[in-house]
Amino acid sequence: MPSVVTLNLQDNQTFQDWQAFLTSLGITNFQTNELTTIDLTLGIYDEAAKLVATGSIAGNVLKYIGVCNKYTEKGTYFNTIVSELMNQLAQQGVFHYFVFTKPEYAQSFEHVGFHQLAGTEFGALLETGDTNVTTYVQSIPKIPHQSQKTVAGIVMNANPFTLGHRYLVATAAKANDLVYVFVVNNDVSLFSTAERLKLVQEGTKDLPNVQVVNGADYMVSYATFPAYFLPTPDAAIKYQTTLDARIFKHQIAPGLNIRKRYLGSEPLSRTTNIYNQTLTKELPPEIQVVVIPRLTGSAHQVITATQVRQAILAGQLAAIETSVPPTTFTFIKSNFKILQQRIQKGMNIDGN
Repeated sequence: MPSVVTLNLQDNQTFQDWQAFLTSLGITNFQTNELTTIDLTLGIYDEAAKLVATGSIAGNVLKYIGVCNKYTEKGTYFNTIVSELMNQLAQQGVFHYFVFTKPEYAQSFEHVGFHQLAGTEFGALLETGDTNVTTYVQSIPKIPHQSQKTVAGIVMNANPFTLGHRYLVATAAKANDLVYVFVVNNDVSLFSTAERLKLVQEGTKDLPNVQVVNGADYMVSYATFPAYFLPTPDAAIKYQTTLDARIFKHQIAPGLNIRKRYLGSEPLSRTTNIYNQTLTKELPPEIQVVVIPRLTGSAHQVITATQVRQAILAGQLAAIETSVPPTTFTFIKSNFKILQQRIQKGMNIDGN
């Protein structure tokens, strides 16, 4: 059995050897936003102290998995690396795993129990573990005779929930029997996942046909879409948005009878604009894409969550009240100092 060791990528020589090895296997994306999410990297060396296999963990995502093609033990190396990465996560109490890989390597992961969620010509996303996308869809509340109802979906970060978000949800609610609002599940925003979920629930509780649910690992998550949270070239964004759109179309929507997806127009964020374009291309004809013009305030400016976060940074509480529902404003007012402290400690308020 080959010995697995931890690689310290902070060591320059180790990093260079690791990067050169992966590059020789055709893995070439070493952007800062990809590297900074890595929690652990493992490797296997041969008798000549040459790296012959490696793999990394970022959250519950396995990435940068590469095995030298020259060795007859390739299958053993692959199984050993993947098993040890999963074992490391299991020791942390994590039993649900994703992997990004090249399309030609997807079958290797399927042989060790992974199931493909979506793929493009550039890559595939697979999962395995004690839960999966099917159990996630089954856990979402449904209404009687849902298969005969008009059902729509909205995905939002809501960081925080603004009047713009509220307008989008209310517009969809008027036109459908049921609207699912999937709240992005990642604690990399100024407002935590729990806070954002609660704000959306409170801000829409007067709309009886709206169901607010956690997006889990399947809606604009680090597993499906790290580009949403970190700057990255357009090509990577298009690849990740395509994966995200195909997961929604083929894995989420059918079990809930979602036939429409509502989007807010995006005049400001380049990443979200590319995402909207991808959804418009990928979802039809099974799912109709409905783009709603963004709500503007009294000064004819588009209401955005970014402006609200900037007002929190500037200490301009009064400027926030006209951009958010009363429930959101009450929360911000009660937690104003805490939110400012999060920003002071380095929480990024730019982006989406």
